[in-house]
Amino acid sequence: MLRRTGFNAPGQAVDAAVTSGFAATVDRVLAAPPSTGTQPPSFAALTAPGKGDKAARQTYAKQLKAQTEQLVLWWLDRMVAADQPWVEKRTLLWHGHWATSVKKVKSPAAMVAQNQTERQLGGADFGAFAKQMVRDPALMIWLDASGNTAKAPNENLARELMELFTLGVGHYSENDVRQAAQALTGWRVDRKAAIMTATFAAQRHASGPQTILGTTADFTDQTLVDLLVSRPDSAPYLATRMWGWLVAPTPPSASSLARITSAYGPKRDLTAMFRAIFSDPAFLDADSVIVKQPIDYAVGMFRDLKLRPSTVDKKLQSGLLRGLAGLGQVPFDPPNVGGWPTGGAWLTTSAAQARIKLAESLAKAADLKALSAQSVSQRPAYVAAMLGVDAWTARTQGVLSSAASDPAELLTLALAAPEYIVSR
Repeated sequence: MLRRTGFNAPGQAVDAAVTSGFAATVDRVLAAPPSTGTQPPSFAALTAPGKGDKAARQTYAKQLKAQTEQLVLWWLDRMVAADQPWVEKRTLLWHGHWATSVKKVKSPAAMVAQNQTERQLGGADFGAFAKQMVRDPALMIWLDASGNTAKAPNENLARELMELFTLGVGHYSENDVRQAAQALTGWRVDRKAAIMTATFAAQRHASGPQTILGTTADFTDQTLVDLLVSRPDSAPYLATRMWGWLVAPTPPSASSLARITSAYGPKRDLTAMFRAIFSDPAFLDADSVIVKQPIDYAVGMFRDLKLRPSTVDKKLQSGLLRGLAGLGQVPFDPPNVGGWPTGGAWLTTSAAQARIKLAESLAKAADLKALSAQSVSQRPAYVAAMLGVDAWTARTQGVLSSAASDPAELLTLALAAPEYIVSR
């Protein structure tokens, strides 16, 4: 429970949870307030200069890169520092769901605003959440919705709203996409404002009615969302997507899915949905194993080694960003609107090399006095407790024992071991 709802499971936290009991631990985790944590930095608005001014464009690119790095390090640091990490883990899940990249948006300020929406609404009514997101400036820019007019309707947001955000593949037609695109016309984003805002221009909107999924009405963006989240395919799709991130890469059984969607219910209660997932027999099964996503992995290492991205030196900060890029998952930079993969997709040769390099740099920065004070024979067991690993396999134990005379090497190997890169 602690591993899946956070980024690590230190011994003291596990002991406290065992004393409280599983049900009480679930209650405590889900009750975590969304407002805790360091506040995001303030970003000055950046305006891309014309193509003819090479020097100005270079300055703009440099400023955007610096702001983006600051943005990424801020959120990584917040995840590492969180006393109640579920809110940040949940925000990370929603970032994968409403996947939006700063590389196209080119506004760290807009990405912060989206991140805050995901944090604030990610445990509430999914309908209200989706209504807010359909007007999110960063998502609108990402999906080319900011220039969606009656004369030139753009279908990107309409398609992804159904395919990826609410219904899933196969539960809508191409005509539904075209009609939904009409309902979403008229919205635009003021990119030059200090804080980007979405505004509605009635004269740019295509008047209805539209027929979407068999329902005919003069839809607005908000009533379109109401229609989509009320469809019978929506709750199972959403529950299955969250299941893949929190329980297993294989879909839930029919009985599990029925339990979870029943808890989600007509109020579209996301916290109730998560509670049902965490109490499902498959979640509690000892054979339930998922591969940690790179951000999970990196944040967990920082937490286990009591390091902070905000306080380590610039070299290690750069190494963290390069490491996550090498692993294939950098916050605010998903590869596409579908988000990042799950499961065994992270277990590649190149990822293993990036993982070892990042683990090595963190092991060198960590305080190893307590580890060094242990006898050589006891060090592998001490590292297991330090990293929240239940036990090493015989093969891993042999590798770690052979490196136990060098605490930094031992820790590097432990951080790259299979027992640490999966969540049981």
